[in-house]
Amino acid sequence: MNPKLCFASNNTHKLREVRNILDPLFQIVSLYDIGCQEELPETTGTIPGNSLQKAEYIHQKFNVDCFADDSGLEVFALNNAPGVDSATYAGPQRSHEDNIQLLLRNLEAIDQREAQFITVITLIHRERRSQFEGVLRGKIIREKRGSGGFGYDPVFVPEGFGITLAEMTLPEKNKISHRAQALGKLADFLKSRS
Repeated sequence: MNPKLCFASNNTHKLREVRNILDPLFQIVSLYDIGCQEELPETTGTIPGNSLQKAEYIHQKFNVDCFADDSGLEVFALNNAPGVDSATYAGPQRSHEDNIQLLLRNLEAIDQREAQFITVITLIHRERRSQFEGVLRGKIIREKRGSGGFGYDPVFVPEGFGITLAEMTLPEKNKISHRAQALGKLADFLKSRS
């Protein structure tokens, strides 16, 4: 039986991506699986800070080895907005559609559309804290394409590709995504310690 490791999320899309990458090593359990139903704190104002804050909260309250991620889309022409506020860019309802529409409106008259997704994962394992970062550069297109993925995936074309993240299959996306990069570093680290 593989050891259990809690991923501090109930997001089914993220859980699927994470299990895809880490399942051979660990039995990945969700917040729901450990009985956590409250909203995790995200009040530090930075992506690395929020990642650490969420992991610390779960570790202290539930006494489990865990990892938490925080991600954001940084659009260079918008001073790296939406950044740490990516999920709530258009308001507290956390609507992917509203967020995308606001982003496209804010970029309407702008030709410089370079952007990057960033993920920071904080692992608390055997009382040690470690952070792993993944970055995916690309650009924001002018209209949505594709039905896969989630969040800003339908308007983000990665560098070196002609299709959006939402037009890729999950295995294609997992080869290049910011979360996959950070998870790959996490997996390598866990393998080296097992």
